[in-house]
Amino acid sequence: MSHGGGLPSELQLGGSNALALPAKGPVRALARLLAWINRAMVFLGMVALLCASLILTYSVFSRYVFKAATDWQDEGAVFCIVGAVFLCGAYVQSLRGHIGIEALASILPPRVNRARELVVDIFTFAFCAFFAWKSWTLWHEAWVDKMTSSSSWAPPLAIPYGLMSFGMTLLTIQLLLQVILRFESREPPA
Repeated sequence: MSHGGGLPSELQLGGSNALALPAKGPVRALARLLAWINRAMVFLGMVALLCASLILTYSVFSRYVFKAATDWQDEGAVFCIVGAVFLCGAYVQSLRGHIGIEALASILPPRVNRARELVVDIFTFAFCAFFAWKSWTLWHEAWVDKMTSSSSWAPPLAIPYGLMSFGMTLLTIQLLLQVILRFESREPPA
């Protein structure tokens, strides 16, 4: 599904239902940029999950072998996992890897199913846009008020809130791109 520099020639929208990207223009530029960012976020997500596993392994080892306190390890691992989950959400959406109701899609006629998918994409976009906006307000509050967690390590809460906000913004942009592509590829009424 890719050519040249690894740019997907089609945006996967679930199963065999793929929408072709326009030949040129701002939508294609957005798709190219988002594909590059999504690949970078997947790499960072892999690194974050690796770090979380190493942190938790160290935590278990130091607690049982050296009887050392482990006050920062759980939060460090949670921050890594939160980052991985939220930063990779747009990539998963680009593959339509999120949970869907396949049983309903399999019994609907293709035209009704396309309309259902468009409506679901629009509502999902609206929800994610609201979630992203509220996440940024939460991040701003944590940043301005210099909020920290309640543990003895006390890392700034702006870190996980920022990861959540950035990831939700990427997911919102991915959904917007998919909605735009759906509108551009609509079949004329029969």
